[in-house]
Amino acid sequence: MKALLVAVMAATLALAGCSKSADPTDKGADKGADNKRIALVVSTLNNPFFVTLKEGAEAKAEELGYTLLVLDSQNDPAKELANVEDLIIKDVAAIMINPTDSQSVVGAVLNANRAGIPVITLDRGADGGEVATHIASDNVAGGELAGQFIVDQLGNSGKVIQLEGVPGASASRDRGQGFLKAIEASKISLVASQPADFDRTKGLNVAENLLEANPDVKAIFAQNDEMALGALKAAQARNLDILIVGFDGTKEGVAAAKSGKLAATVAQQAALIGSTGVESAVKLIDGEKIPASIPVELQLITQDAQ
Repeated sequence: MKALLVAVMAATLALAGCSKSADPTDKGADKGADNKRIALVVSTLNNPFFVTLKEGAEAKAEELGYTLLVLDSQNDPAKELANVEDLIIKDVAAIMINPTDSQSVVGAVLNANRAGIPVITLDRGADGGEVATHIASDNVAGGELAGQFIVDQLGNSGKVIQLEGVPGASASRDRGQGFLKAIEASKISLVASQPADFDRTKGLNVAENLLEANPDVKAIFAQNDEMALGALKAAQARNLDILIVGFDGTKEGVAAAKSGKLAATVAQQAALIGSTGVESAVKLIDGEKIPASIPVELQLITQDAQ
């Protein structure tokens, strides 16, 4: 009788063990569903450009039958790292990152690498770690395009100011590099260049201070439209009629350029960057090879542009 009781208990435990391993909520059993989930970590959704990028990614993910998880890093590298760690725990199939800072994001990229999750960078690159592909406009060429436009409009001479983006971001470095390349070949004088972190309010405040110190400037190059629109407000407050050129091609930036309030904006295609990111992620998941970098075309928008 005692032997029979032991046998029954052993059978019960065996059945319980089988039941646990077959649980559909178990991570291993749910692996197929995980492979239909991809993620987008955005530097900030307090910027129209990145909102449009997100919308492009969402539309493409829905079209391709994938679930897209979107996390906002709020321009905080520590939040960005926490976001990526959360996605690693969720075991998403791929992570797209729009970095807050090209150097600070390296730790997050390396963590994803160790977890075997492919990483794609959007708009801003990473200074380290393994990235499957980087999708962005040619920011150096865009900065040079903006600089050459200013040189042409000012007749090859005059004083200019540059409003820089987030220090350390690849987009800031590259746009500044291209801009300097254009004006250094001219008689244009760069009298001030200062970060305003791609933020409209900071762009306004920095422009106010720089215009106070340099009231005779003829143009401002802002490394994104948000800063350009802030600089526009600062110039208007001082009744200054100066050229202001932005970058990104946000809806408001394009409208301001077409109305003549901004002299121009170098337009990226934010939605296309987002959708291309999703397409590339799906290709990686399917085992396809993709290029190490994928460029997205730029366009100079002015009042005369068709």
